[in-house]
Parts: sequence; structure tokens; C-alpha cells
Amino acid sequence: MTVAQRDEWRRPGPTPEQRRIDLWAALVVTLLALVSLTLARSTGSFLLSPPPSGPEQLLWTVAVTLPLVWRRRWPAATLLVVATAFIAAQARSAPETQLSSWALFSAIYTVGAWGRDRRLARRLRVGVIAAMFAWLGIYYAVSIGHIPADAFADAAGPVPPVLAAMVTGVLINGLAFGFAYFFGETSWIAARREHELRAQAEELRRSQAEARERAVLGERVRIARELHDVVAHHVSVMGVQASACRRVFDRDPGKARTALAAIEQSARTAVDELRRMLGVLRAPGGDAEAPPPATGTVDRIDELVERASAAGLTATIGVYGDPVPLSASVSQTAYRVVQEAVTNTLKHAGADLLDVRIRYLAREVELDVSDDGRATGRPCTEGLGLIGMRERVAAQDGVLEAGPRPGGGWRVRARLPLPAPAATPHEAAPAGAGRSS
Repeated sequence: MTVAQRDEWRRPGPTPEQRRIDLWAALVVTLLALVSLTLARSTGSFLLSPPPSGPEQLLWTVAVTLPLVWRRRWPAATLLVVATAFIAAQARSAPETQLSSWALFSAIYTVGAWGRDRRLARRLRVGVIAAMFAWLGIYYAVSIGHIPADAFADAAGPVPPVLAAMVTGVLINGLAFGFAYFFGETSWIAARREHELRAQAEELRRSQAEARERAVLGERVRIARELHDVVAHHVSVMGVQASACRRVFDRDPGKARTALAAIEQSARTAVDELRRMLGVLRAPGGDAEAPPPATGTVDRIDELVERASAAGLTATIGVYGDPVPLSASVSQTAYRVVQEAVTNTLKHAGADLLDVRIRYLAREVELDVSDDGRATGRPCTEGLGLIGMRERVAAQDGVLEAGPRPGGGWRVRARLPLPAPAATPHEAAPAGAGRSS
């Protein structure tokens, strides 16, 4: 929560349960104040001036304490009523002061804890406290001349007794008002922090829900990509081979049997890869056994080329450079890219030639698949096949290019970065050494 949001935050009003608590608490305080009034009258503990009549004493006692019923519902109004009644009762020399003082402190605390307008709450509390000290000063100034001569006959301290009484009154009231102000402000800060924690918890819950949704979406995309890569290629090859089998079935049974055998092998391979993929998807996280290794790796790209040849294409493969070990993810990505490119050639190109090249460069491996088929009719960049290739290559921080060749046909080229080889001690250059070109 920003500073501006903190300043704008308003504490919600009291709940029905809190209002019921305020009602009963105020009634109890009022009852105790009436008991305190009865005891004060019974002991004759009056202030320096004669008390008012009995009904007026009851009136002031109730007027100071009973408004606490609404202390959390309307804290500012309650404080103003209680403070005004308290000063008026003191001015009329009402004998009940104990519970009335606590009612005033409770009203000051409540404005600090529940005041929705913070600026008004601070000004109102400071104003009431200042008014109380002003009234205390007026009371001392008016009453000092009415103190009996023998009121402090037993005083023995170094401080004049009247001054000591005044300082004591100021200190006691200062501490009481200070605590009421401090704890009210602390309560409001605690409520705001609780709100912030709830807001953060809710934001965390929403973030977790969004993360779960993204994970589900990512898993669906991965399943769709795997299904496309596994099924589309083998079904496309089987379709081409079945078509060739149909054309030569009567005049060349040998070629027909070869095509049927290739169809059978493609079907078996597709089923094996589907079982592998389903095993990975069904495996629970953490306690699951390691899934079977991926069947598609860079070492098996030549099988793709052989299947393309069996489907009737003149397919060639070339490996250039010194082959280096690839990580499992990079190797499978290379296989899937070539697989999708070969599938698109079989399905859409009407090509006669297919050329697959694997180049091991200094810092990357390059896969280049081209044909002499039609450029038109190919899947656009929004097709599932090309989207899957781009996602796989991007996951490896690679680059994919796909489009028609200048001389005719179609070309797919992917560059996948290789891990940087660790420098051996004799290869590491000394610090500060230059490099010649």
C-alpha cells in the first residue's frame, strides 16, 4: 500500500456485534458512575464549592457516560458531547469525577482509533486536550482563593503545597490524555496494517489463482504441441504411403508391401510416442518415477529422412562440422523442428526433393530443411505447426526462419545455441593479455 493509499484509507465502521458491545459497556459504565456518585455523596467528598441538587448531579453523571453508546459509530460527535458535559459538570461542582474522567479518556481514545477522517481526528483530540488543560488552569485560578488555611497543615516537603498540587494535577492529566491519544493512534495503525495484510493476502491468492491458470494453459499448449508433433507427422507419412500403396497395389505388389510395412512401422512409432507422452502427463510431480526418455533426438533425424524417402521423396541428409553432445532439450527440439518441416513438405508441398542439413558451428547448431515444392498452400505463421516450432526454438533461446526460397520451394532454418565449453587451464588467457586478429 502506497503512502497516498494509506492516507486515503478509511477504517470501516463498527460491526453490529461491536455496537452491541458499546451499548452494554456504556450502560455498565453509567451504572458504575451512578454508584460512584452515591458513594461520593455519602462520604461528603465534594469539591471546594457546594454541589448542585441531586437530580442535577444525576443529569451530569449520565450526560458524561451514557454517550459512550455511540463512541465507535460517531466517535467525533461522542467526544464533543462527553467533553462539553464533563467541563459543564466540573463547572457545576458535580461530585462524580472518577468514572466521568474515564469516559472522557475513552472518548479521546475512540476518536484516535475509529475516526475515519484522520486530519479531523487529530485536530479534535488536540483541541479537546488543550481545552481540558485550559479548563484546569481556570479551575486552579478560580479555586486557589477558596482553599482553607489549614488545608495543607501537615505539608512537609520543599515544594509549596499549592504548587505541588497543581503540578501533580497537570502531570496526572497529561499522562492520562497522552496515553489516550497514543493508544488510540496505535489502534488505528494496527487496524490499517491488518487491512494491508488482508489486501496482500487477497492479492497473493489472486496471483496464485492466475499462476495456476497460466500453468493449466501452458500445460494445454504443451499437450497440443506434443500431440501435433507426434500424431501429425506419422499420420501424414502413413497417408502418403497409403496413397502410394493404392497406386501400385495391382501392378507392383512388392512396392505395395514395402509401403504397407512402412505404414505399420509409422503406426507403431506413433503409438510408442503417444504412450511416452501420456506417461509423462500422468506422472505426479515429485513422487513420480523418471519418465521414459524422449524418442525424438538429433541422432534419429536420419529416420525422418528415411521415412520421407519411403513416402516417395528424393530425400538427402548432410551433417557438417564436428558433432558435439547436445542437451536432451536441445536435441529433442532439433528433432521436432525437422519432423515438423518434413511433415509440412509431405502434406502441403507436392515436392520431389527434400534436403536436410545439420551444421555444427562454433556456438550453435543449425538445422536447415528445404524442398522444391510449392510455396503457396503452406501453413501461415499462425498455423499450429509453425507456432509449435517457434515456441520450442524460443524456449532454447534460438532463432527460427521459415518461408519460400528465392529459387522456388520452401525452407525452414533453426539455429539453437550450444552451451559454452569450459575453458581448460592451458586455454585460459592470462590477465591483461591482448588478442590478435
